Amino acid sequence: MPSIRAACVAAVLLSPTARAGEVSVWFGTYTTPKTASEGIYVALFDTDTGMLSQPLLAGRAKNPSFLASHPRLPMLYAVSEIAGGDGRPGGAVEAFAIDEATGTLASRGAESTGGAGPCHVTVDPEGRVVLAANYGGGSVACLRLTADGWLEPLVMTGSASGFVQHEWDRSGEQGIDLKRQDKPHAHSVDVSPGGFSVFVCDLGLDRIQVHGLDRERATLDPVRDSVRLTPGAGPRHLAIHPDGERAWCVNELDLTVTGLRSSARPGFLVDETFSTLPPEVTDRTGLSCAEIAVHPHGKFVYASNRGHDSLAMFRIVGDTTQLEFLGTEPTRAKTPRHFAIAPGGKFLLVAGQASNTVTVFAIDPETGRLRFTGTSIEVPSPVCVAFRRSPGT
Repeated sequence: MPSIRAACVAAVLLSPTARAGEVSVWFGTYTTPKTASEGIYVALFDTDTGMLSQPLLAGRAKNPSFLASHPRLPMLYAVSEIAGGDGRPGGAVEAFAIDEATGTLASRGAESTGGAGPCHVTVDPEGRVVLAANYGGGSVACLRLTADGWLEPLVMTGSASGFVQHEWDRSGEQGIDLKRQDKPHAHSVDVSPGGFSVFVCDLGLDRIQVHGLDRERATLDPVRDSVRLTPGAGPRHLAIHPDGERAWCVNELDLTVTGLRSSARPGFLVDETFSTLPPEVTDRTGLSCAEIAVHPHGKFVYASNRGHDSLAMFRIVGDTTQLEFLGTEPTRAKTPRHFAIAPGGKFLLVAGQASNTVTVFAIDPETGRLRFTGTSIEVPSPVCVAFRRSPGT
């Protein structure tokens, strides 16, 4: 993809005179030798028309498989999904300053996450800490941010630690995939609406572990609660409703979404579970779920099916966690590892890891159904779609 690196293309695509309604969108990728990726890519997206420009290499990085932006500052954070290296005991989180005129990125340093294979990163709504889930290490890390949004080193020792190692406690239960559930595998980390807890989906344990969060000290209080899901579900990612009282967890291994409601405890109460596939799909060999999102208007939920290469569409029933299955929409991209709803809520972008493409869908505001717009661009091994956050989200 030589055009991605061409300076003339950069000047045309991401000029300071971008039209009203155009925003930058970044794509995290895998940079293994089998891919053509060099790091994080950026494009312009028109939130009014759904048009997406050709991408540009925004910043070089090693396996930046998940991205998250600061709620106030022009800063972007990426995990480096590696097992270890550079003297670190595991993977890392890297901070990047965003050039607001071009969307390109300048590294502001990386810090260890204390565990192997970090696959998810989030920033708390106040922009005080960054949290990462270490899939390979089965652990979660909390790192303090400076006033400029730079990372401070992870504190792993003492009574006030920013690191929690998950422990194997399945009590003899076994999941449906012994290779994937042989030990703890923290797959995502989200901050509670109040900011005092974090929710960690652990695919290996079939649990959502709830740890206390002290943002002032950037420390974690291990396992204040543990939400048990169906054995073999493989919880992967969590989507919290805008009201903060409801959430839904997408389960990678059994291709389901589980409704959750807040409780007096720090965690959740488990409600009904819903399939992400139509009932006629009986052979689910090689299929798995990946991402989940609640529409910002709070009416719809979407989840991605890899292998089936589709997005499951749900309508939220009233003020409950009940979901009405609306069917699936083909992603027109292979292996939809991640997707994101664009600012304004009119469009949804899907990252097709195996097809090296990003596709765009329009969202019907009344029904929640998706319609392919015909827009598809080439991005090498895209596995994350990230827009700038609005303050407070």
